[in-house]
Amino acid sequence: MFLKKIALLFLIPSTLFAQQKDSIALRYSRDVTAAGMSKNLHVLASDEYEGRETGKKGQKMAAEYIAAQFKSFEIPPYKENTYYQEYPVNMILPAPADLSVNGKKFTGNKDFYNYPGLSEQVTGADHVLFLGYGIEEKNYDDYKEDVKGKIVMILAGEPYSKDSISLISGTKVPSLWSTYYRAKSEKIRDKGAIALFIIVDDIEKEITINKHRLERPAMIKNVGVKQMPVIYISQEMGNQILKKQTVQKIKEKISTTGKPFVKNVKSDVKINVVNKAQTIMTENVLGYVEGSDLKDELIVITAHYDHLGIDGNVVFNGADDDGSGTVAVMELAKAFSKAKKEGHGPRRSMLFMTVSGEEKGLLGSAYYTEHPEFPLKNTVCDLNIDMIGRVDEKHTGNPDYIYLIGSDKLSSQLHNISETANKTYSNLALDYTFNDEKDKNRFYYRSDHYNFAKNGIPVIFYFNGVHADYHKETDEVEKIDFNKMEKISRLVFFTAWELANRNERITVDSNKK
Repeated sequence: MFLKKIALLFLIPSTLFAQQKDSIALRYSRDVTAAGMSKNLHVLASDEYEGRETGKKGQKMAAEYIAAQFKSFEIPPYKENTYYQEYPVNMILPAPADLSVNGKKFTGNKDFYNYPGLSEQVTGADHVLFLGYGIEEKNYDDYKEDVKGKIVMILAGEPYSKDSISLISGTKVPSLWSTYYRAKSEKIRDKGAIALFIIVDDIEKEITINKHRLERPAMIKNVGVKQMPVIYISQEMGNQILKKQTVQKIKEKISTTGKPFVKNVKSDVKINVVNKAQTIMTENVLGYVEGSDLKDELIVITAHYDHLGIDGNVVFNGADDDGSGTVAVMELAKAFSKAKKEGHGPRRSMLFMTVSGEEKGLLGSAYYTEHPEFPLKNTVCDLNIDMIGRVDEKHTGNPDYIYLIGSDKLSSQLHNISETANKTYSNLALDYTFNDEKDKNRFYYRSDHYNFAKNGIPVIFYFNGVHADYHKETDEVEKIDFNKMEKISRLVFFTAWELANRNERITVDSNKK
């Protein structure tokens, strides 16, 4: 009887234990190589490309290089002999706002500072709502004070949590910014607040630290859209607003009591923002591989090829962010193009798109989704690759992982296809930490896939997490793990292969945005 049971076990189809491997997919996945990505990344992340800042010489050089690689893969121009989708961006030259409090005029980049790109506006308020270190998001619904028509003012710093995570330039940030304002700025704006003032401890030091950002033009998509200004002010300005109480006294009180502080102050504040704008052109680079019987449907694979550029003599080469994703997209384009040339092309069409403007506010992907070269209604999904070449602190010693974000938010089928591809071929540790809607980092909203997701198109964002070199000049090729990149890029390949060749298009069946 025991032997009969063993015999029956061998008769059970192997698909009950693991998905049957596709030999053709395996063959072309081997064209996605660490060597190929290394070759291209050593070019794109070299000093010669000057940090690939959008609109600058290095970004233009990178666009030319990527287009030349698409051509070498025998991918034809997608339209009118071009691989480029050009688009305009408005460059706002740096200039501080005009600001007065109770009739006293303060000086920009001395008493206060604001980053370039504030919306042009003349505004003001006769009341300032001072919230100490801020109201944490979990408590905001219980907070009854009306912000409409007022300026919200908070203290820089974070007294409530020693383990708070900085989202801006490695500095401590207040609860209101990190868990409420940054995550849901549209909510406080929609409630009618007209500006946010952040009181910093040492204004001179802060201006020195942020000098390169204050002197660099900002790029925005639409000059005419009014945004709520965020302005960093000195304690002296805070005292002028508070009148009878000083910032220092209030800080001491909060420190002693450990309780939030709320004060509605009658104070006359006027803000005038005047911008000088220039329009420049930049481009996304598109490699289009046409499908066969289902060619009207489209799979998009994206990465941003821009980075931060140069600060003085320092080049921000952005090897991981996002040179790693860019060269992965190039390898995937090569593999699918080769498959097509050899008679095994995808049934659905494939768009391999490297975008510019991500570091300026997801501008390139926003432009594409607002001016799509292929109908969005025919776009099945976007697989977005942004930073896959390094290991974060959580996974030290175990590089065979990847954070997946967004896979289940619009399509359970996409999530299942991704999971199956990994179990069948890759066996990476899939970490969904940042897929949690309560994640304070809000990574789901911070890369190019989001512009597809907000148009109802299912997405997966592949991400290795941040590390000590994130947005620093030390993000260099020498620190990239190309074997890790190869494994992750092949997972993207297998996922895309299934999406492109399955009989039925995946459906949008959930809304976990």
